[in-house]
Amino acid sequence: MFTTPLLASVPPSLPLLFLVGVVGGGLATLAMDRAMNRLDEGWTPPSVASGVLTDTHPDQAPERLASVVHYVAGLLSGALYVWLLLAVGSVLGTGVVATVVAGVLMYPLMVGFFALVVLPRSTGLPRQRLRATRRAWAVEAVVYLLVLVPVVGVAAALL
Repeated sequence: MFTTPLLASVPPSLPLLFLVGVVGGGLATLAMDRAMNRLDEGWTPPSVASGVLTDTHPDQAPERLASVVHYVAGLLSGALYVWLLLAVGSVLGTGVVATVVAGVLMYPLMVGFFALVVLPRSTGLPRQRLRATRRAWAVEAVVYLLVLVPVVGVAAALL
């Protein structure tokens, strides 16, 4: 079998860790859904993303697309967290400290991407809803990370 030096140096558990990140992202997204149901503007962030993609007002944005964007972003954010954990781990070593630091770093990435990239591209939301939507997203991101970080941290320790 043909292997390159790069692939030969990849530990066998690395692809499995990314898979755990994706699965953990799915679980975290389901937990986030519960929080979204309790917040006034809880489901607005996926609608904003759907509206940006279709150039429509978030209240008229396609619900199915909003759902797809929400779950795909949740799954891929789990993989992004694993990459961040590996990067932090290369500096701090593996363990609880690296796991927590990666989670702390992931939070502003999640909130910042939505608040500074996605939300400003949305059209038609009044200022009051913009603030409430940012707050809702900030809370939802905390819920997401409160599930994802321990799931990936435990799995990384076991692999």
